[in-house]
Amino acid sequence: MKILFIVDPLDTLKPGHDTSVALMQAAARRGHSVWAAEVGDLQVHHHRAAAQVRTLAIHPGRTPFYTVEAVGFYPLSEADVIWMRKDPPVTAAYLWATQILDLVNAGRGDGRTTFVLNRPSGLRNDNEKLYALHFPDLVPETRVCTLRQDILDFVDIHHRAVIKPLDGKGGEGIFLLARADRNLNAIIEASTAYGTRPVMVQRYLEESRQGDKRIVLLAGEPIGALLRVPREDDVRGNMAAGGRVVKTTLNERDREICRAVGPRLVADGHYFVGIDVIGTYLTEINVTSPTGICEIDVLDGVVLEDKVVDWLVEYTRPALARNL
Repeated sequence: MKILFIVDPLDTLKPGHDTSVALMQAAARRGHSVWAAEVGDLQVHHHRAAAQVRTLAIHPGRTPFYTVEAVGFYPLSEADVIWMRKDPPVTAAYLWATQILDLVNAGRGDGRTTFVLNRPSGLRNDNEKLYALHFPDLVPETRVCTLRQDILDFVDIHHRAVIKPLDGKGGEGIFLLARADRNLNAIIEASTAYGTRPVMVQRYLEESRQGDKRIVLLAGEPIGALLRVPREDDVRGNMAAGGRVVKTTLNERDREICRAVGPRLVADGHYFVGIDVIGTYLTEINVTSPTGICEIDVLDGVVLEDKVVDWLVEYTRPALARNL
């Protein structure tokens, strides 16, 4: 197969941490062609979705982990699989890129199909914070609002809360709110851009001190998990914020959450997803570029990226047969 990864600049990706690198390495090990492009490389050319594409040779254990063998301008339909893994924030440019990806299979008439994941319409529709609210029985008490007084009212009810930007990643912009904090008003002003930008406010979960569980789902089924434990001086367990990773297993509540969300994920075209669970609550559903595979590999002695690429081959086999 020809697998095109749409990612951040290649020289910013970190082998041993970035799931995108692990997936590229697994694809190369299995003899697939690995292509890469950035959002800015996407075009519509003569009514067809196209891009400036780099053909990569992958070098496990080396830095850099790749060599660019060729650069060419191709219709995106030349790829068998397109994997959109650009990190948030989901900007206007990101949304326009998903609309270009909508055109990959438009009007082809050649019997071929390029598999695009996660589904572009799903990436547009399903904000990683708000998507979890489709499962009200699973999430903690939550308010999405813009005005200072609404946030203060929520804090008064629950005593402590966490405020999150709707477009953040890696723990960016997450703060603990408490009435006793003299910075409370300043945090709200900065988070809401002085009452002009909505934010998510959730009841603070004491269980977060024991860790935030990242569960990786493939086609709606859990394939691995890790626990991200915050530092003593931080409320955030995100790896990017300094949280340490700890080996974990799925308990019955975790599996119940996976059973509840899995069918909806697949129906919405989200085949590779990372959900976050604190205690007994679902807190986020990460669909843009979920990470964690490399750390799970080390903790559990597995190679999850091989499992993912093997699934990809099996899932796309009917289309590949038509493409031959």
